[in-house]
Amino acid sequence: MTSLFAEEICLSKRHEEIVSQRLMLLQQMENKLGDQNKEKASQRQAAENAFKRNLSLLKDIEAAEESLQTRIHALPPPEVVSLETLYWSSVEEYIPKWEQFLLGRAPYPIGVENQIEAENTIQNKAAIASSHTVSKNLSSKAEH
Repeated sequence: MTSLFAEEICLSKRHEEIVSQRLMLLQQMENKLGDQNKEKASQRQAAENAFKRNLSLLKDIEAAEESLQTRIHALPPPEVVSLETLYWSSVEEYIPKWEQFLLGRAPYPIGVENQIEAENTIQNKAAIASSHTVSKNLSSKAEH
């Protein structure tokens, strides 16, 4: 009988250990579940914040796009339109003359006086540039 009593005591201790271990595991599971719930709540909050931020950014981008579209499609003032029209009509008028000149088939298109004046201006600038070069060379030689 003593052996049965000793065996029952051992089984009772083992039962207490198992119950104690079970309680500890249940507590760990509850803690882990609580941590997981907190993590999910944190992730949900982060997702909501990201959604709100993205929505705000999208609205800002749409507003900027709309602003740019109105700028692109805005009509220029009448003075600018008038100047632009005059400019392009002038370009269309002078293209054939300049084209022939640039191809070497015609003289300077504006007129002989202007061509001579342009050539004189170029020659004067070249002469001034060369005289500056000569004077610099002379002054540098004098210094040495």
